[in-house]
Amino acid sequence: MNRNVDLRTFVMNILNGVATGIVVVLIPGALLSELFKALVGVLPQLTIVLNALNMSNSLMGVVCGISIGTRFGFTPIESFSLGLATHLASGSVLFKNGTMIMNGTGDIINMMITAAIGSCVILLIGDKLKSFSLLVIPPVLLAIIGVSGLLLYPYVSQITAFIGVGVKQLTALQPALMSVLLAEVFALLILSPITTVGIALAVSLSGLGSGAANLGICAAGFGYAIMGWKVNSKGTSLAMFMGSPKMALPVVMRNFKTFIPIAANAAILGLLGYFFNIKGTTMSAGFGISGLVGPLNHVNLAAEGWSVTNVVVALLVFIIAPIFLALLFKYVFTTVIPLVNEEDYQLDM
Repeated sequence: MNRNVDLRTFVMNILNGVATGIVVVLIPGALLSELFKALVGVLPQLTIVLNALNMSNSLMGVVCGISIGTRFGFTPIESFSLGLATHLASGSVLFKNGTMIMNGTGDIINMMITAAIGSCVILLIGDKLKSFSLLVIPPVLLAIIGVSGLLLYPYVSQITAFIGVGVKQLTALQPALMSVLLAEVFALLILSPITTVGIALAVSLSGLGSGAANLGICAAGFGYAIMGWKVNSKGTSLAMFMGSPKMALPVVMRNFKTFIPIAANAAILGLLGYFFNIKGTTMSAGFGISGLVGPLNHVNLAAEGWSVTNVVVALLVFIIAPIFLALLFKYVFTTVIPLVNEEDYQLDM
């Protein structure tokens, strides 16, 4: 195996590995969670499926670590060890009173830092160990790299808290301006290693602000899916907005101009959110259309509930408008003002 990796390849392996891991972990919940939540009242036996979906989310660290390992062409021993170290450092595992608790997806930034350091260690010493790899790599990565990442976690997680302070300031603005800016911010955050749900919870984002945040995420999901429709597989594009547009993280890091059409989309969706009084809860903010969390919560919170008007508005704002605007701005920014092209949106899954 060739262990000579240039810096650009190293960074893209980390980003693409994380993007793939995120999709694998989040897609089951995106497709099934709201459906089974609705059915569990009638068939309580289905609770086991909801538990499985929660388990999937909490294993993001190990899946991302293994995914990154496969990007580098590491051996199974090296990839699995990297997965364990990344999972430990993610912060999704809590140790209290002699028990181990799985808690959320963890901090993606800390996962990336830990996986990057672990990958460096494997690239440096992996080939030198030969038959001793099984005895050295797993304990070194878990006990040294993983534990170091876990100790780093409280400090790295403060990045999310710091961003949350800035987001909270936006909620004090005039409602229309607030809606536009929150849609823009969350459209960008969902394309970064920052957890949008964590930000929403940190500032208790609800009401109109929650709705705007979800519309911004819709702008990112539909926008990147449609911009890259011809250069990515159809499954990848569908997963982009059904699961999480966070899988487009490598595309944004590679070329930030790809965000311009999405920013335009998010601004208009933010205004539509204000005009139609799109709302959400603190727990629903940060999901967008994933699992239909955004539109379902809006309909549930609307004055008339599940009326024909509210359902039509939800379909219009969460699905029809993002698709139309994505197609419009694709034409504008690839043809009228050619700042980007479709190849810029290609994902290496």
